[in-house]
Amino acid sequence: MNSSAKASPWWTPSVHADRRPFLIGRNAIQAALRGFFAREDFIEVDTAVLQVSPGNEAHLHAFATEALTTDGQKAPFYLHTSPEFACKKLLAAGEERISCFAHVYRNRERGPLHHPEFTMLEWYRAGESYESLMMDCVRILALATETVKTGKLAYRGAESDPFAGPERISVAEAFERHAGIGLLASVAADGSTDRDHLAAEMKRVGMRVADDDGWADLFSRVLVEKIEPHLGFGRITILDEYPVSEAALARPSARDPRVAERFELYACGVELANGFGELTNAAEQRRRFEIEMAEKARVYGETYPIDEDFLAALSLMPEASGIALGFDRLVMLATGASRIDQVLWAPVAEYGR
Repeated sequence: MNSSAKASPWWTPSVHADRRPFLIGRNAIQAALRGFFAREDFIEVDTAVLQVSPGNEAHLHAFATEALTTDGQKAPFYLHTSPEFACKKLLAAGEERISCFAHVYRNRERGPLHHPEFTMLEWYRAGESYESLMMDCVRILALATETVKTGKLAYRGAESDPFAGPERISVAEAFERHAGIGLLASVAADGSTDRDHLAAEMKRVGMRVADDDGWADLFSRVLVEKIEPHLGFGRITILDEYPVSEAALARPSARDPRVAERFELYACGVELANGFGELTNAAEQRRRFEIEMAEKARVYGETYPIDEDFLAALSLMPEASGIALGFDRLVMLATGASRIDQVLWAPVAEYGR
C-alpha cells in the first residue's frame, strides 16, 4: 500500500468496527466513574464552553470566536481549555463536592495523545487536602481497568499495575534521581528562579541549553527528556511538589515555600492528571496570571484576557483541592488503544491538509 495514501475516514464501517470495542469500553468506564462520584456524594455539574478567558497558562492555545449582541455589537469569547474557572465559581457559590465531564478545546494540539477537542474529567473537594485527590486517582484507575476487565494500564508495550501501591516522588527528587540536577538550588524562598544556575547544572550533565531559554524552558526540557520517560512503569507515579513558578493555580506548600501543592499522575510514561491544593488569594492569582501572560506575549506574541469575575469569586471560595484528568487518555490506557482518536466516538475533522 502506498504510504502516502489517505487513511479511510473514521466512519468507514471497517474502521468503526475496529474502534467500536474501545468506544464501548469508554461508555462503560464513564458510567462506572459517574457511579463512583455519586457514591462519594459528588454533584455532577455542566459548565458553559464559551468563556471570556480560556485560561491564562502561557503555553496553552485556545480557539477564539465572537458573540454578537442583539444590535450586532461584537464581543470576544473563547472555547474553554478547562472548566476550572466555572467550577471554582461553583465552589464560591457554596457547592462542596463537584465533578464535571467537560468537552474542552486546545489549539495547536493533535497526535496520538492529543486532540483539539477532548473530554476533561475534573472534580473538586472543598475543605479537603490534595492528598485526598491522590487517593481518588488510585481508586479511579483501578476501577477503570476492572470495568473493562483488563486489570492493567498499557501503552506502546509498557504496562502499569493500578492495584500496586503508587510511587510518590517530588519533582526535586526526580530531578536528582533521573537527571543528576539539584533543582531547588535555582529556586529562591520567594519562588523566584535563577535561570543561569539551572543552565549551568544542565550543561554539567551534558544537556542542551539555548541562549534564549528561560528558566521555565529549561525546566520543561529536563522534565520531558529526563524525568517523564521514567514515570508510571510497573506502577503509577505521583509526581509531587512542583516549583511555585510552575504551579500558577496552586497554593504554596506549608513545608517549603519554594514548591507548591501540585502533583501530576503518570502511567506508562503518559501524563493522566494534574491536581492542586487550590490557590484562593486573588491578588496573588492575578500576579501569577500576569506573569504567565507576559511569557505568552514573549514567546507567541499574543495574550488572553483575565477573567475578572473569576478573581472576584476567589474571595468567597473555600479552601479546596481540585484535579483535571484526561478522560480519553485514561480510556486509552485501560482498553489498550494506541491513539486517542480510537476512543473518540466522532473525532474532529483533519485540518491543514
